[in-house]
Amino acid sequence: MERTVRDCLETGRPTFSFEFMPPKTEDDDAQLWRAIRELEPLRPSFVSVTYGAGGSTRARTLEITERIASDTTLLPVAHLTAVSHSVAELRSIAGHLAAAGVVNVLALRGDPPGDPNGEWVKHPEGLEYAADLVRLLRKHADFCVGVAAFPHKHPRSPSLAEDTDRFIEKCRSGAEYAITQMFFDADDYLRLRDRVARAGCAVPVIAGLLPVTNIGIIARSEQFSGAPFPERLAGRFSAVAHDPKAVRSMGIYETSKLAERLLDEGVPGIHFYTFNRSKATREVWANLALGVRV
Repeated sequence: MERTVRDCLETGRPTFSFEFMPPKTEDDDAQLWRAIRELEPLRPSFVSVTYGAGGSTRARTLEITERIASDTTLLPVAHLTAVSHSVAELRSIAGHLAAAGVVNVLALRGDPPGDPNGEWVKHPEGLEYAADLVRLLRKHADFCVGVAAFPHKHPRSPSLAEDTDRFIEKCRSGAEYAITQMFFDADDYLRLRDRVARAGCAVPVIAGLLPVTNIGIIARSEQFSGAPFPERLAGRFSAVAHDPKAVRSMGIYETSKLAERLLDEGVPGIHFYTFNRSKATREVWANLALGVRV
């Protein structure tokens, strides 16, 4: 069995993975573990656990990641952000993960607490960029470190060129793979892949997908990614907005077709944003399985 995301990518087969969020309530906790147990039989390459803005879910992220490692057959990836943490705190968290046998970490700069779109302020004893966090992790222990990639560029980047430079710096700092922010048009991913390749970087970029199961997810995706929802798709969803079942059905269909196109284009992996719900992801997975894609 593969021990790192790097091992999974080196098999030559596309990876398939799922992302979960730390719960806020007991009901949310039950929903999270129900989703994990429902998705575990699909034998994903790995699963990741997010880290709240400003490190607000640090303890829960560590707890869930460690429980996945000890109580399931799944390979966990812990998210870790630089925002609101001193270097000493980051080293302590890294040591905690290593001691628990968690060797896969997604290194992120992170959003400011309270307002994700607010001004980003470095901790006085912390790190400025995700690349700095990558270097810290690689020096601390034998972690397999991943980073984020942005098909439309990071919302704080002034240009695609600078965004590409930042991404390349993260890779040169020791990142071994990347996962994109959610996107809904294959060409957005392919343009990102081409930009990275032209810069001489061969780090695998896994595609992050989110099935649209209700109209509200469209606005939510724009908030999370900082990128506009494609006009073509927005028009199609708007036309059936009065029918929740039709919206959901269209979302499953569009995500399945997007995943198929990406696999045809040689994407190294597909990463599903689940929001701690498994049904939509399982339906997309089943569609891909029908075409012998998983």
